[in-house]
Amino acid sequence: MATDELAQKLQRRLLLEESSPEPAPGEEKAAAGWASGPAGQEEEGRSSMLASADSELGAKLSRRQDINEGMAQPRQAKVFNPYTEFKEFSRRQIKDMEQMFRLYDSGKDGYIDLMELKLMMEKLGAPQTHLGLKNMIKEVDEDFDGKLSFREFLLIFHKAAAGELEEDSGLMTLAKLSEIDVSTEGVKGAKNFFEAKVQALSSASKFEAEIKAEQDERKREEEEKKHRRAAFRELKSAFSQ
Repeated sequence: MATDELAQKLQRRLLLEESSPEPAPGEEKAAAGWASGPAGQEEEGRSSMLASADSELGAKLSRRQDINEGMAQPRQAKVFNPYTEFKEFSRRQIKDMEQMFRLYDSGKDGYIDLMELKLMMEKLGAPQTHLGLKNMIKEVDEDFDGKLSFREFLLIFHKAAAGELEEDSGLMTLAKLSEIDVSTEGVKGAKNFFEAKVQALSSASKFEAEIKAEQDERKREEEEKKHRRAAFRELKSAFSQ
């Protein structure tokens, strides 16, 4: 259905271009003079926008055809919860990873692209070649968009903790040089992947305890604020007498 609609739009556009009348020989000079003025510049801008729209429409149509032929996978919206999907890490570890991700997501678009990854590795003291950076992204790039989402960023530490990365790989270097310790509460010390799974399951109670601790901390801070406000009101009342 979507393919037919895109094809019809593209066909209508092509028909409009083919039906545009060509200028007569005597009109070419006048048309050239008109094109050099403000109106001509506006028309050129409109033509550029139409060309860009045609290109985007063609790209969408091509992708839809690839999906129909089984050469590409449709993008699926999925709610991502790092705390339930990466149970081997504590809430504190995930928060630290999120803070690091946001630090290097200079574009604030929710992704770390190749140039941002380049800057990250340089800041960590382990600069990589252009090909090395592309290979780093490729190893965890599940949606093949050429950049790292937060989930894919967490996969780096998941793979490092589970022993699934080459010791001299760029991703292992990133995991080692970051200030996030995944060895104490993570699964790095496990002898094999099955032991890691057992440790991940046992972390569920720890996860609940951390949530309760955060709630207790917020309650304590609220109580302290109430006491400070009450003390301030008493002091203000004493001075007003």
